[in-house]
Amino acid sequence: MDLLTLLSDGFATSLSPFNLMIVILGVTAGLFIGAMPGLGSVNGVAIVLPLTFIVPPASAIILLAAIYYGAMYGGAISSILLGIPGASTAVATTFDGRPMAQKGEAALALIAAAFASFVGGTVAVILFTLFAVPLADVALAFGPAEEFALVLLAFTTFVGLGGDDILKTIIMICLGLVLSTVGLDLISGQPRLIFGDLPGFYSGVSFLVLAIGVYGIGEVLYTIETSKSNPTVSNAKITFKDVISGLKTMRRYTKTMSLGSFLGFFVGMLPAAGATPASLMAYGLAKQTSKKPETFGKGNIEGVVAPETANNAASTGSLLPMLTLGIPGSPTTALLLGGMVMWGLMPGPMLFIDQPDFVWGLISSLYTANVAAVLINIALIPLFVWALRMPFSVLCAIVLVLCIVGGFAPNQKMHDVWLIVVFGFAGYFLRKADYPLAPLVLALVLGPLMEKSFRQTLIAEQGNIFAFIERPLSATFIFLSLLFFIWPIVGLLRKSKQEHPHFSSKRPNFSRQNS
Repeated sequence: MDLLTLLSDGFATSLSPFNLMIVILGVTAGLFIGAMPGLGSVNGVAIVLPLTFIVPPASAIILLAAIYYGAMYGGAISSILLGIPGASTAVATTFDGRPMAQKGEAALALIAAAFASFVGGTVAVILFTLFAVPLADVALAFGPAEEFALVLLAFTTFVGLGGDDILKTIIMICLGLVLSTVGLDLISGQPRLIFGDLPGFYSGVSFLVLAIGVYGIGEVLYTIETSKSNPTVSNAKITFKDVISGLKTMRRYTKTMSLGSFLGFFVGMLPAAGATPASLMAYGLAKQTSKKPETFGKGNIEGVVAPETANNAASTGSLLPMLTLGIPGSPTTALLLGGMVMWGLMPGPMLFIDQPDFVWGLISSLYTANVAAVLINIALIPLFVWALRMPFSVLCAIVLVLCIVGGFAPNQKMHDVWLIVVFGFAGYFLRKADYPLAPLVLALVLGPLMEKSFRQTLIAEQGNIFAFIERPLSATFIFLSLLFFIWPIVGLLRKSKQEHPHFSSKRPNFSRQNS
């Protein structure tokens, strides 16, 4: 009963005319920020943060949370329409969202992404409301060993991502891990793999640079080569009937949305995990549990539903350790944490006692922002799909310009632009050689977290490698990692046996003929 009372008081705060306007403005701005390659929720919140001092603290955090929420929705737009993930959280959406757009199903993919995001966000907010304090204790139990095991689990769920060629997938993961080590060493500070002491490599290789290169420029080059005529990406038509039909289609994917929602929330609430590994893990699990895994990467709607439910659920889950422990669960929540400290609000268990109006106003605003985001997103789908009416030659030129501008804007270094060009040609040749690009991006995103947690564990345990299996949680994750690594290999062996059922009987027949 106390919970309902606190939540109703929170709604009284979040549904005030001013805060409601703040939510709508924040969600709309976040939607476009998330759709712009090179921005994303981190840059969006960072840009708006200085402007929040003109409003009360509660309204300021509601605005930033609404931008965060809207950016999670908007990340799918550029992933689907342009094949360029606006942020790392939308990488997995590109795998099947872009092929759907190329098949003329851009509207369905956008509707699926919007509705899946709404389901993931709603489930996560309900879980947040019910289990905030107990789940904070679970998150507190995670140390470096558990973080390493969790990242290892994310990698192994993607062993089957590159199709049947497991060796190529492992090669791409190793290449991504090598790129993730470029820059300064985490412990000693010594430069590593800086390619002839080039200053630009001291800050490492940015995920954004790699993603824009291989998915933006690489995709454009490959499409130009393989398209003999001016291709039609989409019919660029959408009606209210199409929206209703798309929402009805989503009924078939209740299992996928449920899995993505719960997985996303629990991974998102872990410190330093966030929405990126959650979306990638959800995609990998959806593929492995699908009846038609071979259709993933070719325009399977489940490949859009799973990561979108997970990344929106994780964005809510990442707020949990920030509010209850003062530990940011993602880069964006780190900015929110800094904003709260500037406004004189100290995150931690006492925040729920000292500032209940602020806490429950923020929680209730997540419900409001979720509803506003899905309505605004679906209402603007015709505008997004309309962009595909332009001729393919013009679209290619715009994509290339967005790639260059999006890569240059965050750090304003020409070094990043040249890297984008290099990665673009590399992505083009890798695509022609049938090497999967998803494991490469996954490894670059999660590699630094994996190295940090691995080395922290060994330092704390004085080099004891068995520390990873001596802790119950990390041992469980490592066991699951082995299971997910072996699963695709067993599937390939079984498939090979089914394709050649008489192979084992040829030798006895041969000897019988000789006798």
